[in-house]
Amino acid sequence: MSIEVALLRLASRPLAIAPRALETLLAASRVTLASPGEIATRGRGYAVTDGGIAVVPVLGPLVARGDWLTELFGASVYGEVGEAIEAALADPSVRGVVMEIDSPGGEVAGMFDLVDRLGALRQSAGKPLWAVASESATSAAYAIASTAERIYVTQTGEVGSIGIIAAHVDQSGADAKAGLAWSFLHAGARKLDGNPHEPLSDPARASIQADVDALYGELVSLVARNRNLTPEAVRGTEAAIYRGRAGIAMGLADRIGTVETALAELKATRGHMAAAIAAPAAQRRATTQAPSRRVTMTYPVEPDDTSAAETQEPREAAPPEPAPAPQDDVAARAAAAEIAEVAAQAARLGVTVDAADAIRRGVAAHALRRSVLDTLASRAEASAVIAAAPKPGSADESPIVRRARERAAAAQH
Repeated sequence: MSIEVALLRLASRPLAIAPRALETLLAASRVTLASPGEIATRGRGYAVTDGGIAVVPVLGPLVARGDWLTELFGASVYGEVGEAIEAALADPSVRGVVMEIDSPGGEVAGMFDLVDRLGALRQSAGKPLWAVASESATSAAYAIASTAERIYVTQTGEVGSIGIIAAHVDQSGADAKAGLAWSFLHAGARKLDGNPHEPLSDPARASIQADVDALYGELVSLVARNRNLTPEAVRGTEAAIYRGRAGIAMGLADRIGTVETALAELKATRGHMAAAIAAPAAQRRATTQAPSRRVTMTYPVEPDDTSAAETQEPREAAPPEPAPAPQDDVAARAAAAEIAEVAAQAARLGVTVDAADAIRRGVAAHALRRSVLDTLASRAEASAVIAAAPKPGSADESPIVRRARERAAAAQH
């Protein structure tokens, strides 16, 4: 069975694919198969390691919609990639996700939608999403990789080819040799633009080029935003492909490493975060002296007026604005440690802080400290809290106690 339709599919739409991969697919599309039923359907989804890290494969050419022809090429479907990553991030047993990418790119159709979807999923899930170019993450595949917080590339792996390509196959010469003469009856001057049975006209060429240029601009903006690069820097790559450390030097990847490297480092990172979250709980259990009346605080805010604060419990409202998520492990551990310190100080004053929730939601330490201070200051028994605190001016006196003392003193004047 001839699969000329595959050739037409590839040649009739813009592609975000490495040029040499396009040549291979165009050549492969001329093969003959006994029956489409003989093509086995590959499974889609993710696997979870013992450490709770999900691995989502993004392999082969990328297409908007799959069928038996895409199975022939070993292609991945954008929608199925998105579904697998969404399911992995929603899985309670999964602590983070690694995309294993070995793809030259593919169709533009569906690419931008998937990238937007992955960005939204990463933000809402609150779990790490990393990527590994093993061995290739180029063009549309690189656009997918750019959504990750961290991109690894193997020593011989390739990243880049940030560009758009469109191909037109002129079959008029082959038609003539085969004794075929095509006649088209149509309405609309542009209806036949780009058809393979006649040479490409100048208006058709200009229209296709304009579409390619517009899509290229969108792809450049996407990569620049995701990788914190300038559009000029992305355009400056001129759609070149960079191998290994050259990709890191261009800002298109972060570290040299394999899938195994990424899994080990992500597991270690999540382990450090879990330890930081557990520390405040251990400190609270070790507390032996506390005021008789404790306050459990989610994220209280300052009451509307002082008189109401004297007779009412602090009201709960929207949490403070989260700080931007740290981009490296050192910053993440430092932020978690600072949250833990605030929680420990608050516990000594009878205010219970859910440090794990604060870390998960990305609440900044200064915002959490301000909430604790406002909780203490708004209570009528603030003086009792001060009485249980360390001696004024001592080395053990915390900033929380100091501010509570000052506000209580001011209220008495």
